[in-house]
Amino acid sequence: MTAQARYEALSSDRNQFLQSAIDASKLTLPYLIKQDEDNSSHKTLLNPYQSVGAKGVVTLASKLMLALLPVQTSFFKLQVDETSLIGEGIDPKVRSDLDLSFSKIERTMMESIAASDDRVTVHQALKHLVVAGNALIYMAKDKLKLYPLNRYVVDRDGLGNVIEIVTKERISKKLVEEMFPQLKSMVVDSEESYAGTGQNNQCDVYTHIRRDNNRYIWHQEVYGKIIPKSQGKAPLDTNPWLALRFNTVDNEAYGRGRVEEFIGDLKSLDALSQAIIEGSAAAAKVVFTVSPSSTTKPSTLAKAGNGAIVQGRPDDIGVVQVGKTADFNTAYQMIQSLERRIAEAFLILTVRNSERTTAEEVRMTQMELEQQLGGLFSLLTVDFLVPYLNRKLSVAQKAGEIPRLPSKLVKPTIVAGVNALGRGQDRESLAMFMQTIAGTMGPEAIVKYINPEEVVKRLATSQGIDVLNLVRTAEEVQGEQAAAQEQQEQLELTKQASKFAQVAQAEGQTEQPQPPATPQQINQPTQE
Repeated sequence: MTAQARYEALSSDRNQFLQSAIDASKLTLPYLIKQDEDNSSHKTLLNPYQSVGAKGVVTLASKLMLALLPVQTSFFKLQVDETSLIGEGIDPKVRSDLDLSFSKIERTMMESIAASDDRVTVHQALKHLVVAGNALIYMAKDKLKLYPLNRYVVDRDGLGNVIEIVTKERISKKLVEEMFPQLKSMVVDSEESYAGTGQNNQCDVYTHIRRDNNRYIWHQEVYGKIIPKSQGKAPLDTNPWLALRFNTVDNEAYGRGRVEEFIGDLKSLDALSQAIIEGSAAAAKVVFTVSPSSTTKPSTLAKAGNGAIVQGRPDDIGVVQVGKTADFNTAYQMIQSLERRIAEAFLILTVRNSERTTAEEVRMTQMELEQQLGGLFSLLTVDFLVPYLNRKLSVAQKAGEIPRLPSKLVKPTIVAGVNALGRGQDRESLAMFMQTIAGTMGPEAIVKYINPEEVVKRLATSQGIDVLNLVRTAEEVQGEQAAAQEQQEQLELTKQASKFAQVAQAEGQTEQPQPPATPQQINQPTQE
């Protein structure tokens, strides 16, 4: 079966979700999802009568972006597997050196992500997830590519694992002829199928991705033929095709978006906004009437400018105005209620006041998302960040940007989502533990029983701070204390020597001085 046939076969399961995504897009961001048959880029899209939906989607996507890929904080950490460390017979004391190397690798990866345009594509994918509930990301070596729901189909097993993906892209026939001359005859034959559609210069390219045991394999087809050198493969843990879902339902291959959950409020808000706009326009309309028996002609009155002089009687001219603005109060109140509910659903009410993003703000945003969205944010953490990080590390290792990491010894750990919340909880628990000891046993118990070096390390770990070359080790503290003690002893000895010198000088000054010798005494020979 060709990729095109497989795409058409799986499209029947997608139609329901695609239609829901289109309806959600019309009320929020109409350009996100369009009908699969709508290939015209010049078609005018209908805009909703309210902007609350668009603002909600952009706000929620931005907060998800801040929590998943923070700018100034690393979203992952390389750690040593304690069990593997013991099994390999490596001295645990070398862990500090390993942590130093890991921190350099983390900085290298974060700099690589910051230099790329990954965040742009990820933010666009998050908007698709909020609206349509589905998005497909292809991770090439140097950039990311996004496929909306109307451009791919997917099939999953009972556990939700992806077993098949087929994408559809429309490219220029001229490009196909230039890149693959052997397909030129097929290009000519296909012009009949596109006759009368205005798209004779384009053709469909399908990419078929399948799971094969412990790997994924894929190839591209055009006109039912495999494109040369389009085959690819990758292990399961470094699969570049990420089929993301916002909310999952059992036995469904596609996800459901946040907008679909509040589609009723958005439809009501859009209808009321339309009624208010049209009613306000009608209420604001002013019409002048002229008496039939009046000598003033309506055309003369219509053509008269401001301050013009016309012949006629003022009593023959009247003004008609609806003046029903007071009747809109009920609609206004309902609109305010709907806007408030939608703002709470899409986290619009919380506004950032800081000029720059801090680690604490990222943690608070993650906590807010976890509280409002439940496990949906955690699902994105697992389905997106884990394969994204594994793919990034694999590509960087093959390119020689970072050294190869032993898979049995080193394990990447995501510090976003629930894990990031747990790190903050660890800090609060540690602080409460020390306060309990100080309150029950006295402050001296902390000095007696608590290891200060370990406390500093755990506090730094809970806040995601690298302690290398920042916190002194116990050996360094002891060495500095010994040096300070030696310096103090040397200072005391110096003070004592200075004191003894002053005493000796004072005693020398108390002795009687001898009179100077006379010339006769000098010239007198010494007697034995």
